[in-house]
Amino acid sequence: MIGTKVPVPARAGTHPSAPRSPTGMDPGFRDLRKAVIREAESWIGTPFHHAARVKGAGVDCLMLLAEVYERAGLSSRIEPPFYVPDWHLHRDAERYMEGLLFYARPIETPEPGDIALFRFGRTFSHGAIVTSWPRLIHAYWNIGVVWGDATLYPLKDRPVRFFTPFAV
Repeated sequence: MIGTKVPVPARAGTHPSAPRSPTGMDPGFRDLRKAVIREAESWIGTPFHHAARVKGAGVDCLMLLAEVYERAGLSSRIEPPFYVPDWHLHRDAERYMEGLLFYARPIETPEPGDIALFRFGRTFSHGAIVTSWPRLIHAYWNIGVVWGDATLYPLKDRPVRFFTPFAV
């Protein structure tokens, strides 16, 4: 399922906090991608803590994305609605992906700074920031923010979809 297309709702990328980045031809576009990677790297070692967003103290995979894209200058503050830690094990609703579509659009092949969304449980519920596919940075349960590789456990063989917050 790598690169599986996702239906895009009419509202994709239209949220007031959605990034308004330069086009792919603009040199600033590459600079924004680099800023995202630098910011994500600065979170490595932060412990995992559900729904937290404090660098060095605690963060989960959703809040890591929100903080990194805000601090890199791609979006204003994103305040996700309340979510329980195991929502993805009990529901089929694609809550994470539906929320992500307000800020990013589906793509076939990720570039540095794009988002990989993996299926865990019943839904696509684990986000990561691509550094150079299949390498990424993500906040993993009970471990924290780490470098990851989509060809290795726990991401290997999981369905994944890609999104970009750039030039939506």
